[in-house]
Amino acid sequence: MVSFISSAAMPVLILFIIIYGVVEKNKVYDTFLEGAKEGIEIVFKLFPTLIGIFVAIGALRSSGIIDLIVKLIEPLIRIIKIPAQIMPLAMLRPISGSASMAIAVDIMKNYGVDSFIGMITSTIMGSTETTIYTIAVYTSCVGIKKTRFILLAALLADIAGMISSVVIWQFLS
Repeated sequence: MVSFISSAAMPVLILFIIIYGVVEKNKVYDTFLEGAKEGIEIVFKLFPTLIGIFVAIGALRSSGIIDLIVKLIEPLIRIIKIPAQIMPLAMLRPISGSASMAIAVDIMKNYGVDSFIGMITSTIMGSTETTIYTIAVYTSCVGIKKTRFILLAALLADIAGMISSVVIWQFLS
């Protein structure tokens, strides 16, 4: 039953929108085309920003700089009892959803989904956002140039989510 409802939800919603548009005497297809045109314009505005982010992520991952940073900060994170295995995820999560998902899957494969590291990884993925990506997309779309305070507040929220994930699972384990 749930499978049927989830499969039928989108077609029923589209049909409802079309019927509502016809009843209200709106030109449904013309309105759809206008929306599609605006969507394409937004994509073209965002494209340079997205390319820059994707190139930077690729360079970070392939250069080995993330592993170097983890090795450099490992003594500090060992003192505050943060597992070093989650640090690549913690560093890339604010930048890229796909890169952080790949790292999370790799952590799950290596340590298991029910392990201490796996639980922290899952909680980080659910309690943080791809902050830099989101800010870049939204601010470039509307033309905001000064993002310093937005970025600071959002990154602090991500750090709070990551630290909370570790603390909660240390308490629960």
